[in-house]
Amino acid sequence: MSLNAWGASLGAVVAAEGDSHFPPKVADFWQPLVTFGHVGNTTIALTRPMVVLTLVALVLSVWLVTTTRRAAAVPSKGQWFTEQVYDFVRNNVARDMIGTKDFMRFVPLLFALFTFILLSNLSGVIPGIQMPPMARIGFPIALTLIVYVVYHWIGIKKHGGFGRYLKWMIPPGIPGWLMPLIVPLELLTYFITRPLTLALRLFGNMFAGHMLLVVFIMGGWLLLTSGSIGLALVTIPAWILGFVMTAFEILVQVLQAFVFTLLAASYFGGALADEH
Repeated sequence: MSLNAWGASLGAVVAAEGDSHFPPKVADFWQPLVTFGHVGNTTIALTRPMVVLTLVALVLSVWLVTTTRRAAAVPSKGQWFTEQVYDFVRNNVARDMIGTKDFMRFVPLLFALFTFILLSNLSGVIPGIQMPPMARIGFPIALTLIVYVVYHWIGIKKHGGFGRYLKWMIPPGIPGWLMPLIVPLELLTYFITRPLTLALRLFGNMFAGHMLLVVFIMGGWLLLTSGSIGLALVTIPAWILGFVMTAFEILVQVLQAFVFTLLAASYFGGALADEH
């Protein structure tokens, strides 16, 4: 939910007796900009997160084209910055997690994931936007599905078929009497736990951080306009904490983009390993 939308919600708290937006309801998070129609119980609409993600994709495209179309041995500031981000993903993520033999073919995907998630996360603190799309569970699920399909596909190709891939998942040397316990756990890890935690980790951090900013910043505004001098004075520490939490949230946003990309690379590297 954007802070702008919460501002409107908070302004409506006193609009009607007994009509409160605290705690927020599910309907408060539905922000369609344009509704195109309905298919059964599903509403087809253009929402704020969709617009923000489109904007993120456009900004990234313009940035990459602008800074690389005239690449030179002596780089410009823009080219240098792009190269630093690329080298970070290439050397500190892809090569370290996948290995020097196979890492290069995954660098474009990992670079795209890192930059796209990072800019999407940072949109949550950009004035006028203040909407982290990854706080909507559907978007982390979509990115996780890409990673999920890729690492299973390369695992099947590497090990010579789906059956051999499943056999590879089971650690060697397990006693036969433990197999009924170990096999379901390993399959659950590879097919359910990994994608579930990858998506929920990104979603949970972005959602929780955005809600904290809403509490301190918009809650401070509500206190300021409450009509009580005592409550208005509390606005100052509330906004100070809001500023501190914004700085902390930026750190979390960067870390979550890094963690998602790092785990994706580790899954790719694991699927290419000769042994479990």
